[in-house]
Amino acid sequence: MEITTIKDIARLCGVGVSTVSRAINNHPDINEETKEMIMKVIKENNYIPNNSARNLKRTDSKAIAVLIKGITNPFFSNMIKIFEKKIKEKKYSFILQHVDDREDEVDIAIELIKEKKLKGIVFLGGHFSHPDEKLRQLNVPFVLSTIATIEKLDKSLCSSVSLDDYKESYKIVDYLCKQGHKKIAIITAPLDDESIGTLRFRGYVSALRDNGIEVDKNIIGIMKSNIESYSMDNGYAVTKELLASGEEFTAVYAICDSMAIGACKAIFDYGKRVPEDYSVAGFDGLDLAKFYNPSITTIRQPVEKIAEETIKILFDVIGKKKLVEHKTFQGELVIGQSTGRI
Repeated sequence: MEITTIKDIARLCGVGVSTVSRAINNHPDINEETKEMIMKVIKENNYIPNNSARNLKRTDSKAIAVLIKGITNPFFSNMIKIFEKKIKEKKYSFILQHVDDREDEVDIAIELIKEKKLKGIVFLGGHFSHPDEKLRQLNVPFVLSTIATIEKLDKSLCSSVSLDDYKESYKIVDYLCKQGHKKIAIITAPLDDESIGTLRFRGYVSALRDNGIEVDKNIIGIMKSNIESYSMDNGYAVTKELLASGEEFTAVYAICDSMAIGACKAIFDYGKRVPEDYSVAGFDGLDLAKFYNPSITTIRQPVEKIAEETIKILFDVIGKKKLVEHKTFQGELVIGQSTGRI
């Protein structure tokens, strides 16, 4: 005879597994009629709830969730490995949750807190524009890691670890200017973007103006909305358009390394060379950028330090060693073979 599972009960009741779990664990946020219906089906089918699920409400779950936007971005892969290692060293369970661009990460976090009895959360990547009232619904410590838009938040509500994207973007564009480039194209996020794209674009604009160069809107390349954001494919497509436009430029600054590599490919396919015909610079410091030929001039983010500090702060807050902490790291300008002097 086949054993009835919680999925079977959910299917018979026409509800989700999480709803069945809430009924079993007597959660207060479930409709009483729904709960009675589920318990009736459980009884009729002789379903025996798993002991760990049945006792979840009484046990002290030790789980940390990492909610990540842009999980396909290779920049995050090393961070995730460090998060998992450090969390498991503390004898906590590690939960990785991908959040789609259209999804609300706070809503997902609130549900995870209820379902998994989380002790803490790391929000990784993307942008954060939620009202303070909503953030107060998160009743566990949380840290915003590599998230740009934290200046609008009540700093007492959460901790953060980030890079100064504006300052570091300024640094690499200033370097290109000092190499004699006066026509520097950029591949960036939409100008109404609220994530790192905005800060990196502002750094680009400020560096140009401080070097006496006017911003040329004809060589501002915006990422394609129908192609994966911050990808090599997007960098390739935008650079191909810039080259075909006939606009004059001698350098391309892509606001991430993946797009910089895509830009190099587009230049090669156009029959030109890097850096002899066009210099290319990126941002992030991916391993791929170092081993690409030519190696990419970039801003290297201290990924390991950012990840380790994120987890350290989270556990300090969980352990009540501090209430909140905000830390900003500096990047390193890495000169590769993809840029040259005019």
